[in-house]
Amino acid sequence: MQIKNYPIAGVVEITPRIFADDRGAFLETFSAKLFAEAGISDTFVQDNQSISKKGVLRGLHFQKPPYAQAKLVSVVVGKALDVAVDIRKGSPTYGQHVTCLLEAEKRNCFFIPVGFAHGFVALEEGTVFQYKCSNYYNKESEGGLLWNDPALNIDWGIEQPLISEKDEILPTLEGFDSPF
Repeated sequence: MQIKNYPIAGVVEITPRIFADDRGAFLETFSAKLFAEAGISDTFVQDNQSISKKGVLRGLHFQKPPYAQAKLVSVVVGKALDVAVDIRKGSPTYGQHVTCLLEAEKRNCFFIPVGFAHGFVALEEGTVFQYKCSNYYNKESEGGLLWNDPALNIDWGIEQPLISEKDEILPTLEGFDSPF
């Protein structure tokens, strides 16, 4: 596996080695030992999956403590641009974001620690997005930031994303009181 660290501490991309021949392919998608060596020691307790039309943007979401979640995300079918925004109080990278292009063909995954808002945009029709979460979902603990907040300056790479009503009314970073 290839491990790529990002400029924001704790965010990691993992790309497996794919062994392909005329029969198909084999790859290792998880190794607790290798993940721990990369600084990922979270235990994942819940898997989620979403299926999105091309241009659907989901986010920026997080779960507040005590239900905060680290996430290991990947794309099973299609492509997505994934975004992680640091919302950890006192972090030198607070309010900054990183992006990762997730591709089913590449089988890469992206680790987002607790203390980040997370979102993605589907770049292909029928994109299947997989989430491994370190804590269980709790509706009362939902939180988020506005996807197009000028203070975040995220280039989602598309002009007219499809957004849920809920995501259109999330708060901006200005005046946001982070629970982390």
